[in-house]
Amino acid sequence: MLALWPDSGRKGLAMLKMLIAVDGSAHAQRAIEAVARLQQKTAELKVLLVNVRDVPLYSEQYTAREAQAAESMLQQEQSRLLDAALAAARQAGLKQVSTAAEVGLAAQEITRVATEMGADVIAMGTHGRSVLGGLFLGSVAQRVVHLATMPVLLVK
Repeated sequence: MLALWPDSGRKGLAMLKMLIAVDGSAHAQRAIEAVARLQQKTAELKVLLVNVRDVPLYSEQYTAREAQAAESMLQQEQSRLLDAALAAARQAGLKQVSTAAEVGLAAQEITRVATEMGADVIAMGTHGRSVLGGLFLGSVAQRVVHLATMPVLLVK
C-alpha cells in the first residue's frame, strides 16, 4: 500500500519496486516526474526504466552486413534513449534507478519484465488519444493494463 500522506513517516515501509516504461516522449518524461513525486511521499523506491524496441524485419533484399549495421544503429539509439531517461530520472530526484533494453512487442515485454523484477507498480505515460483513436490505433498502455498482474499508473 502506498503511503501518500506526508505525515505517515517512512518507518517500517518496505522498498517499493516500480517499472517505468520509457520511449523518449514527453509522456514518458511526465511518468518519470510523477514517480519522482511519489518518492517524496512514500517508501523508498527502486525504479527500473524499460525501453522496448520492435523486432526489426529485414527482407532478403538486405545483405547480412546491412542488416547488422541497421541492428547496431537501433541498439545505439535505444541506448541513447535510455541514457537520456536515466539522466532525467536522476534529475527528478530518483535515487535507485537502473535501465533495461528489451526487444519485442512493447506491452508483452513491459509486463514480462515487471513480473520478473517483482514490480509493485508499472508507470507509463499515455499519448492522450481519444477512446475512438485508441480503439482503431491500439494502445500500449491499454494492453499493459490488460496484461499486467500488478497496478498500472497511467500518467497523461
